Amino acid sequence: MRFVDEFRDADKARALAAAIASLCEPGRHYKFMEVCGGHTHTIYKHGIDDYLPENVSLVHGPGCPVCVIPMGRVDDAIAIATQPDVIMTTFGDMMRVPGGQGSFFDAKAAGADIRMVYSPLDSLKIARQHPDKRVVFMAIGFETTAPSTAMTVLRAAAEGIENFSIFCNHVTIIPAIKAILDSPDLRLDGFIGPGHVSTVIGCRPYDFIARQHDKPLVCAGFEPLDILQSVHMILCQLAEGRAEVENQYSRVVPWDGNAKALQVIAEVMELRPYFEWRGLGFISQSALKVRDAYAPFDAERIFELPGVRVADPKACQCGEVLKGVIKPWECKVFGTACTPETPIGTCMVSSEGACAAYYNFGRFTRERVRTATRQ
Repeated sequence: MRFVDEFRDADKARALAAAIASLCEPGRHYKFMEVCGGHTHTIYKHGIDDYLPENVSLVHGPGCPVCVIPMGRVDDAIAIATQPDVIMTTFGDMMRVPGGQGSFFDAKAAGADIRMVYSPLDSLKIARQHPDKRVVFMAIGFETTAPSTAMTVLRAAAEGIENFSIFCNHVTIIPAIKAILDSPDLRLDGFIGPGHVSTVIGCRPYDFIARQHDKPLVCAGFEPLDILQSVHMILCQLAEGRAEVENQYSRVVPWDGNAKALQVIAEVMELRPYFEWRGLGFISQSALKVRDAYAPFDAERIFELPGVRVADPKACQCGEVLKGVIKPWECKVFGTACTPETPIGTCMVSSEGACAAYYNFGRFTRERVRTATRQ
């Protein structure tokens, strides 16, 4: 395949759907978790659920980096942004993420200098242009975006740019999956593995899922046929009594990952003893921080932060959504008090958030489910 339309071929999709249906055991219900939010958006944007048998369901996982940032970390970032002579830079998704004291948009409206950027290098450029200001980059994301943050720190160090720092909120995917597998209120039959993260870490780190938990995982691409083929591959494993890690996204994902990217992350960052995830609580060894050697570029050491843990709003069920325990529309405030324009939880904010995907694309599926239930 060379062109994107080839990954959206309806005839091929129907053929895969038939193959999937033929593998399903009568009377058995299958539940697979798509770890990445990008997969969730593909599933609902392209109506993948309509191609699957009724006894195969897909649930969302904790693979949206913006969604898992706890409210206290947002408040810490706002505390930095409101300091004198500070320019806070961030990806656009973070602007509307609610903290206990409002969002970046609220702080910007109140006078803080907060700017949206497309990469940490844009932030470094701003630091060069404003040597009299302290420029901070709000670094978020899984291992996918951590290399670009680390490379920017190395560039700043090489150029001697002393007014640049990062507020590091990079998280790691493996501990989150372990937390999901240890959750007592969720039964899963397999995983659709994250494609973007796997381009960096590869497929090998997922081996424990097959070895220790006897569940298949298939690293998947982001087009409709990628998702359907991955579901088919998982069902083939289950039908054959296998539990292995397989790579459907081999055109992009190397089995052993990107050695250069992993090397630059290891040079600049190290694991934190623990980190709080929104809705999931504290997970050990699940996030990165700046190494001592690059302390001058660590905003957490430069600025005094409140460091207060803020409880999620009681009405928000982002934690249950991120663990795949409930569908977004089962949340009490979904689509009413909580919408993309007025988000209560982070899952409704991010372009990878499950609630945003369901709100924008999944409402039609919800109506079909309601109609089928009434009949």
